Amino acid sequence: MSPYWASLAGGALIGLSVGAMLIFHGRIAGVSGLVAGLGTDRGERRWVDSAFVAGLMLGPPAFAGLSGAWPEMRIVASVPVLIVAGLLVGFGTRLGSGCTSGHGVAGLARLSPRSIVAVFTFVAAGMLTVALVRLAAA
Repeated sequence: MSPYWASLAGGALIGLSVGAMLIFHGRIAGVSGLVAGLGTDRGERRWVDSAFVAGLMLGPPAFAGLSGAWPEMRIVASVPVLIVAGLLVGFGTRLGSGCTSGHGVAGLARLSPRSIVAVFTFVAAGMLTVALVRLAAA
């Protein structure tokens, strides 16, 4: 399977799931908010949130079943770096009132001013990080 078709299919499925979550449940499908709420009692919403997160975890096995191969991954960072990075991402999503999926997919589609600023900040921070890492490696 061409990587372009797999990426297109993945993007379409993300868009459909975000749209379905908003239309049928009136909820923004921001992954950090959904995961953060799993430990709380949200009544019926808890099952919707759990199903959405379970669908995210079942994506790679479904991909492997349909394509005959697991997605190729290569992690070059050490475990301590990955732990610190995960903690920083978690802190950032709380500080920014959401993550890239909530702001970048759902927020931009709704033309949310807060999401537009958040996505601009994400992209700028990513560009700065890449520039600094490349500078340090040179």
